[in-house]
Amino acid sequence: MKFQRLRRSRLYMPGNNPYLSQNAFLFGADCIILDLEDSVPPSEKFDTRILVREILKNVDFGGTEKTVRINQMSSPFGRDDLEESVPALPDAIFIPKTESADDVLIVDEIVAEIKSKHDIDKEIFYMPIIESAKGVWNAYEIASASPNVVMLTFGAEDFTRDIGAQRTREGKEQFVAKSMVVLGAKAAGIQASDTVWSDIDDIEGLRNSTLEAKELGFDGKGAIHPSQVEIINEIFNPTHDEIEYAKKVVSAFEEAQKKGNAVVALGRKMLDPPVVARAQRIIELAEKIGKNP
Repeated sequence: MKFQRLRRSRLYMPGNNPYLSQNAFLFGADCIILDLEDSVPPSEKFDTRILVREILKNVDFGGTEKTVRINQMSSPFGRDDLEESVPALPDAIFIPKTESADDVLIVDEIVAEIKSKHDIDKEIFYMPIIESAKGVWNAYEIASASPNVVMLTFGAEDFTRDIGAQRTREGKEQFVAKSMVVLGAKAAGIQASDTVWSDIDDIEGLRNSTLEAKELGFDGKGAIHPSQVEIINEIFNPTHDEIEYAKKVVSAFEEAQKKGNAVVALGRKMLDPPVVARAQRIIELAEKIGKNP
């Protein structure tokens, strides 16, 4: 899997709250999502997209990835969201309720038109949100729809409604879907991010959910409140033991290459390419967060 930038935490900010949006980069999230969709009522869509455009243009986000969640392209708002947001140069666009590759390609075509019209050469990435049974089923197709798709994200609220299940604290009703989203993303060589934890007062629940997400293979998790960011980042950071083992794996790999050996071994254990690739990703992540490996 190609490792892009650090995306442990993605924090949703209502686009119609200028104070929160303008200061969102202070909260420590790797990715800030200026939301034009669920958190904004229809009567405020126009004003909010103008506000988000100005925030993108005028606020220094530092090293934080600045992104926008647009409305569905099938709604009256999606295209206008792109018309205002793309010239303001977001790093990425979250595409809600994605169910097929066509949903990505429609956005891709419109973004290309806007970039051409405004003479924009900046690369703008896509992060489809999988929120239905159909979307889960088509996860790989969505993940590989465009070279600019860099991460799949999972949305549990709409997914559980779609399959007629009650969302529970334990999340058993989401297990298969989450696994399929991870598999689709990793098969396409991109990242995957887990759903938000909606109860901001349930810290234990957030921690357990985030630990499970890491165990399933997710690279990060969504947050709806700044207080959730620190826990998410902490859990997705590699541990000391993980870093030390990764260093040994990479060292063994490099030594085997120097000797021209086709077989890589660490002690009595054979190391295949996926194990080496994971070790390299852990070391790169450790470097990015300042844990000098």
